[in-house]
Order: sequence, then C-alpha cells, then structure tokens
Amino acid sequence: MDLEWRAEIERRAALHAVLSDPGRLAVVELLSLGDRSPSELSTETGMASNLIAHHVGILVEHGLVGRRRSEGDRRRTYLHLIPDVAVVPAGWALPRPRRVLFVCTANSARSHLAVALWRGASHVDAASAGTHPASTVSPSAVAVAERHHLSLQGVVPRLFDDVRRDGDLVVTVCDNAHEEMGHRADLHWSVPDPVRVGDDAAFDAAFDEIARRVEDLAPRIAA
Repeated sequence: MDLEWRAEIERRAALHAVLSDPGRLAVVELLSLGDRSPSELSTETGMASNLIAHHVGILVEHGLVGRRRSEGDRRRTYLHLIPDVAVVPAGWALPRPRRVLFVCTANSARSHLAVALWRGASHVDAASAGTHPASTVSPSAVAVAERHHLSLQGVVPRLFDDVRRDGDLVVTVCDNAHEEMGHRADLHWSVPDPVRVGDDAAFDAAFDEIARRVEDLAPRIAA
C-alpha cells in the first residue's frame, strides 16, 4: 500500500467522521439538491442559527462546502457543495413533478441552457421563464449551446407568471430571481451571471456548472 493511497483512505475516513453528525448530514443532504443561505438552512432543519453556523464552519473547514456571495443582495451568502469532494449518501427521491421550470431574471441565458441540458438528462418535461424577461436570448448563450451540440434556436424570453403551472418544480438559477421570488422557488442554484461578464469563458463556466447540477438532480426525481 503506497503512501498516496493511505492518505486518500485517511481523508475519506475523516469526511465520513464529519458526516456522522446528524445535523451536518442534514445540511449536506439539503445542499445536494440546491444552494441555501444559512437562514434558509436554519428554517428547513429547525436548528438555531448558531448551530447551523457551527456545522457549516466544520463542513467548510473539511472542504465539503463552499460559500458564494449573492449577486443580488450582497449581504447574503449561499452555501454549496464542493463538486467531487463531498461523500453524499443517495438521499431521498423528490416526488415526480409535472415539469421542471428553470427561472432567472432575464430568461436570456442560464435558464434556457438549463432546459436544453435537462432534456438530455430526464424524461420529465422542462420549461424556462424570467422574473423580468429580456427582449431576446443572449447570442453568447446560443453560441455556448452550439459549442456543446445543443440548440437554443427559436426560444424566446417569457415572464414567469405566464409560464408557471400547478405541479411545476421551480428551480431558480439566478440569485436575483431567487431573492425576488422567495417561497415560490423550490430549489436554488447560485450560478454566476455570464451575461454580466460577457466573455466565452464566463458562458462556458456557467454551462459546466448547470450541466453538473442537472446531472445531480435528474436521478433524484422519482420514476
């Protein structure tokens, strides 16, 4: 047994020890579905804010959880699992929704990319909308989709209230939209806005993050 293999075993054992606490396991399980602010975690778990802060601090220290400042309310921080690091149990399956509705502010990039990716990963229907739709879809979003052999041709920004149906699983992919919608959103993915940056690298990064999250969520939808 070489030293590298032994070190990896010790690292994984330490992660399992961290997750042996029910409170920390609950936090990780919730974050495996979507990002949460500390106050949202406190509400969903019923744990006091100081206990949430304690658990989150340990999870951050061990590289399981990261923090990201909201692009909307800069006083707010969203917590997310670190990809390829967290050892997360299978968890529970979500009830099968009628449709998954991805929402961002302008409905010009992230939410359309999420729909295109979702349709390749799940038989559950998907749609997108915006809280303040733009006039057109971002050309850079169309371009990044084409680079990954997906098409956004023919899609147009639409208003959330005009698109939402009963039975939708609403997933916000934009901090501003999430904070505006409040409890009308079921899950949140804090994906940085590529339109604000404007270059190909930003759109590629947003695409990759949405793709990873789609791959994580799709199997959690009950058959």
